[in-house]
Amino acid sequence: MAARRLSALLLGLFFTVAACADEGMWTFHDFPQALLKQQHGIEISSAWLDRVRTATVRLSGCTASFVSPEGLILTNHHCAAACLDEHSSDQQNLIKDGFLARTRETELRCATQVADVLMAMENVTDKVEAATRNLSDQAANDARKKTLTQLEQACEQGATKAHAKNAELRPLKCESVNLYQGGQYWLYKYRRYDDVRLVFAPEEGIAAFGGDPDNFQFPRWCLDMSVLRAYDSHGKPAATPSYLHIRPEGPKAGEVVFVSGHPGSTDRLLTVAELEELRDVTLPQYVQRASELRGRYIQFGKTSPEAHRIVENPLLYLENTLKVRREQLNALLDDRLLQHKREEEAALRAKMASSGGTADPWAAIAKAEQLDRQQSLSYTYLEAGAGFNSRLFGYARTILRGARERQKPNAERLREFRDTALPRIEQQLKAPIPIHPQLENLTLSFSLERMREWLGPDDAMVRKLLAKDSPDTLAARVISGSALADPKERMRLWSGGMQAVEASQDPMIELARAVDPTAREIRKRYEDEVEAPIDAASEQIARARFRAYGTSVPPDATFTLRLNFGTVQGWKEGDHQIEPFTGLSRFYARATGQEPFKVPDSWLAAKGQLDMATKFDLSTNSDIVGGNSGSPLLDAQGQLVGLMFDGNIHSIAGSYWFDPELNRAVAVHPAIILEGLRKVYKADQLLAELGLK
Repeated sequence: MAARRLSALLLGLFFTVAACADEGMWTFHDFPQALLKQQHGIEISSAWLDRVRTATVRLSGCTASFVSPEGLILTNHHCAAACLDEHSSDQQNLIKDGFLARTRETELRCATQVADVLMAMENVTDKVEAATRNLSDQAANDARKKTLTQLEQACEQGATKAHAKNAELRPLKCESVNLYQGGQYWLYKYRRYDDVRLVFAPEEGIAAFGGDPDNFQFPRWCLDMSVLRAYDSHGKPAATPSYLHIRPEGPKAGEVVFVSGHPGSTDRLLTVAELEELRDVTLPQYVQRASELRGRYIQFGKTSPEAHRIVENPLLYLENTLKVRREQLNALLDDRLLQHKREEEAALRAKMASSGGTADPWAAIAKAEQLDRQQSLSYTYLEAGAGFNSRLFGYARTILRGARERQKPNAERLREFRDTALPRIEQQLKAPIPIHPQLENLTLSFSLERMREWLGPDDAMVRKLLAKDSPDTLAARVISGSALADPKERMRLWSGGMQAVEASQDPMIELARAVDPTAREIRKRYEDEVEAPIDAASEQIARARFRAYGTSVPPDATFTLRLNFGTVQGWKEGDHQIEPFTGLSRFYARATGQEPFKVPDSWLAAKGQLDMATKFDLSTNSDIVGGNSGSPLLDAQGQLVGLMFDGNIHSIAGSYWFDPELNRAVAVHPAIILEGLRKVYKADQLLAELGLK
């Protein structure tokens, strides 16, 4: 893997105050239309923004877009992998073989998927600031959470009442959004579709051609696409008049393009102390754990064809995340980059001092990070769950904590159990997701081993759990004896509340019960000693930044809707120029006949009918990160000209800074989508609905 080669000039560009080049994951309510016109001579209207916003969809961990007036949703193949896996078995592997519903009656329900569309946004910063004014850090932290819960609840209740009076006004899901590390608070109001069905997905061999070796590389040849459909509460295809028209010929080199999506998270506004914590503690520990688990996954997958199918999706996710974390760590190990961050902090500190400020929020954060280092292992393994890597344990903890939290007033609960979050929890608990005991045993025993290793055999919790058990025997006992793989049993306990949970002798519930008091104590200490002072200090820094620069710097990504602009272009890797397009002919030439470079049989059979000049994938300098998977790539008219699915290896450092010379995003070209649907899959009905027949 190539090291980042950044000149001093480029390093200076990363930390300029105002956005430079095409950097920026901008909110729709603060999109810099004037900057776009200045840099590219393009004007987009408020109507353009509204249409794109309501055509963009948030899925679980991904982005998508409406591409027909009857609820068709275009996203990536890997964003539908959980749904494909849910409907697979040892007789039928939909991830490997693909799926096409030729009628709406045969579309497959994705039990845990939801589709959210951002309908409105409300700035509630003043309300949050009023609730926390003149309070201690700990009291302000508690008050902030209560206020956000109350605002979300009032928002949803108001929407429900409005719907009762006017059926055309749909109920809304309301979520609070923290921007600029506490500089702004917003309520984002979504239309939620909780009935999402699978329409089409190609074979994994074409969707993820090149596998892990090609991941975060370019040139690429991946048809990383799938098509879903949203249904309304009456079981009919959703009416989605704000949808994107596909421009089959795609964009030209140098053309200005836009990405509308939900980037997961960036840390560009963190302090040096926070970045050093990531570099020294969080990332190294994760990389070590994940590397070991990856090896166990690979060995497990070799034991049988069924084991390979079971572990395939978890392994793909783990390998992707591991590669991201490794590159993030490499980026933070570049001392020159942290030095520029120190210089940026010094400049903002000077501006803060010149305006009469006496507090030192950077020092407060550094102090809190030192406390975090002391607590990080216990928090990671006991509260964050690294010691209990098991889907069944996750169910048990959710049921146990949910029963306890729902006894409290809504505003006093843990935030993940507020009233507005309960419908989503219930959807996940009742979903008939397959549980594979072999994989559960592997992950739980592994995580218990690592907990014993890192906390030590004399740690109180380790001794409590493993006094008479080994990690292997404890994992085997609680997994084999648990009934939580049955959705009916999960819902019986959830509906029965505290009485049912206290009476339960399910060994996985008992394990969660044994861990919970200590885990809660650790969480409370973290919230009071680390989270509270960091949040208070971050708000001070945000206010200083606003006074100095306004909103000319975009906020960090928070898996909320953003829009960025860039151009279709390649880049120079050393002395080699990377072109921005790949073609179908090179796809066949690159195949080896062995995984992960094996062409699916359907594409081999259709080879003689295909146009070898068809463009396959393309690269842009769009500023995106994880969560943008499935985002539509748009032209200036708001037409879909690509489907984002990856970035190059340099883009991973985009978590911390944007390098206009090297950061590139990768998209599926619409021409290959059309060619594949028409000639390989004979999906005439789907093409007609997409307006492409």
